[in-house]
Amino acid sequence: MANTSRRVFLTASAAAAAAPLVAGETAKAAKSRPDPELRKILREIDADRIEGIVRKLVSFGTRHTLSSQDDPVRGIGAARDWIFAEMRKYAAASGGRMTVELQSFVQPVSSRIPVPTVITNVIATLAGSVTPERTYVVTGHYDSRVTDVMDAVKDAPGADDDASGVAVVMELARVLATRRPEATIVLAAVAGEEQGLYGSDHMAQVYKDRGVDIQGMFSNDIVGTGDAHDGTRNDPRTVRLFVEGVPTSETAAEANTRKSVGGENDGPSRQLGRFVKDAEPDGMDVRVVWRRDRYLRGSDHISFLLRGYPAARFTEPRENFAHEHQDVRVEGGVQYGDLPEFCDFGYIARVARVNASAIWALSQAPGTPKGVVIDTTQLTNETTLRWEPGTEPDLAGYEVVWRETTAPDWEHSRAVGKVTTVTIDLSKDNVYFGVRAIDSDGHRGPAAAPKPSS
Repeated sequence: MANTSRRVFLTASAAAAAAPLVAGETAKAAKSRPDPELRKILREIDADRIEGIVRKLVSFGTRHTLSSQDDPVRGIGAARDWIFAEMRKYAAASGGRMTVELQSFVQPVSSRIPVPTVITNVIATLAGSVTPERTYVVTGHYDSRVTDVMDAVKDAPGADDDASGVAVVMELARVLATRRPEATIVLAAVAGEEQGLYGSDHMAQVYKDRGVDIQGMFSNDIVGTGDAHDGTRNDPRTVRLFVEGVPTSETAAEANTRKSVGGENDGPSRQLGRFVKDAEPDGMDVRVVWRRDRYLRGSDHISFLLRGYPAARFTEPRENFAHEHQDVRVEGGVQYGDLPEFCDFGYIARVARVNASAIWALSQAPGTPKGVVIDTTQLTNETTLRWEPGTEPDLAGYEVVWRETTAPDWEHSRAVGKVTTVTIDLSKDNVYFGVRAIDSDGHRGPAAAPKPSS
């Protein structure tokens, strides 16, 4: 596409949002709307199947990373083999579009790995039909633990942490296997999380080494219930989404630029969080938390953040710590342990629908614009934005979005057409800008915040 430009002047008034906007029209920032295929996907997600997955994973006794890898009924090896077999059954319905692999490596000795240990991720990849190079990843971790993180012998049921997240991943794999997403979707059960995020770290590095264009990643970790079971509030229709602001992978030079122009709330992961909030299905509230993870804690999305990929973590609204990282026991009349009776399988199904809404909307919309910059070669009260042309065959054009510097979410949008340069009559000093692509069906992708031109 030619590097054409457009000069538009934004007015203070905003019309009602439309999808898509006519070029030159200003509106409140429009949200994504579920397409008919997504509505079918959401209806097919089955709480009973999710319950079956969680209970099957619990039945392996322990899934500790250091537990047996060759016992057919107990330990992490038995769990790995079962997940792999189930994922292959799902893939058989895909007509060859979904492949399933065991990604194994030897983790050297570390503080929580006393001897070199084989760690294996189970990865299902559903190839995109239009832009397969664009990729989105969803994970849950299938290893578990008890009070002593090095104890690989005691029962470690791991129902909520994290059979619930694996159940989300596996149910998405089953339901999406027969679909044709435009971009590639990866659904993975990873191991080694409790010992140090080792499985996801390896997986993310493999993608980085291959130059895979991952434009969004979600970890589902502890998504088993909206009820903390400790007498505090039951919140069955809320799921937290943790999204960082300042990128984990930010370099010193990038930090200096950010300090100069702002943008603490505009990193790629923060844009991903805004997109997910817009795409949330009816009946669920995505509570976006502006932190990388819970206070001083972490999960598998951090492995992807370290490689510069946009990533976020889903988790239940109120954790009960008597049911996490605990030996199974009754003490003082309190039941400890991560047992399936403390899971709400309808809740896990709703979290799966949140994931499905996000991942399907991402895969069907155009990708996040690349190379977005604000022209800083001259001082002016106008703002000139430039970006690279997208490659999607159904790309209809672009929208500029903006908000006050004190606002959390995009407030206004304006269609600018199928161009790669636009000058608008708003000062970059006063608002934050973004650019997002829109296709011929009105699907909007995530926005990209501009960087200053060099």
